[in-house]
Amino acid sequence: MTDPPIAPTSAEQPFDGQSWVQTPSSETASPSDGPLLNQATPNAKGRATGVLARHSRHLLEWVVVVVLAVLAAAGLRAFVMQAFFVPSGSMQPTLQVGDRIIVVKVGYTIHRGDIIVFRRTPADTSSTIPDLVKRVIGLPGETISSRGTTVLINGTPIKEPWLPRLTGICAEAAENIPTTKIPPGHYFMMGDCRGDSADSRMWGTLPASYVVGKVVFMVWRFGHPYFHWF
Repeated sequence: MTDPPIAPTSAEQPFDGQSWVQTPSSETASPSDGPLLNQATPNAKGRATGVLARHSRHLLEWVVVVVLAVLAAAGLRAFVMQAFFVPSGSMQPTLQVGDRIIVVKVGYTIHRGDIIVFRRTPADTSSTIPDLVKRVIGLPGETISSRGTTVLINGTPIKEPWLPRLTGICAEAAENIPTTKIPPGHYFMMGDCRGDSADSRMWGTLPASYVVGKVVFMVWRFGHPYFHWF
């Protein structure tokens, strides 16, 4: 009697050409994975380029803003207002040497008692300081003179509420203003320190063309911020 055939075990199963063989994970990846990975690099570069472009644009905008601000400040200084320091004691005690004052150059009207900054006239040989500061006492067309310590305009005494009490070198027994007819477009200037001021009493009237501007406030005194409106 012949024995029946014995079925082969799993280890002995013949290879039929269809059994799967395990491959590395890189070989089992979808064929579309490669192109997707390849597309990621250009996208990242594009995003980086966009960020760089935005930063460059913002930087350019700031440069333009700074340049315009500098030009505006220069224009402001040249045409609108400017800071000056007080160079001498002729306006003491109202202004002290070294005070920082702000002068407006446009849109103002000059009145008696105003403090103005002006360029030194050729007739003033007492100083080499290019810009001076004094107070307007006489206006165009008026006749100015004095009697003792009183200023006369067209023969009439005027009050000077802006003038502080003068002591020491600033005090004087008489104003010593020669009778002067102020020409049109000119001003008669005096320092508050009447006893120690080289002003229109010495070098004559000031042409309006020499006026730089009107003092509007003070911002600095004795090495510290100090605010005072005039």
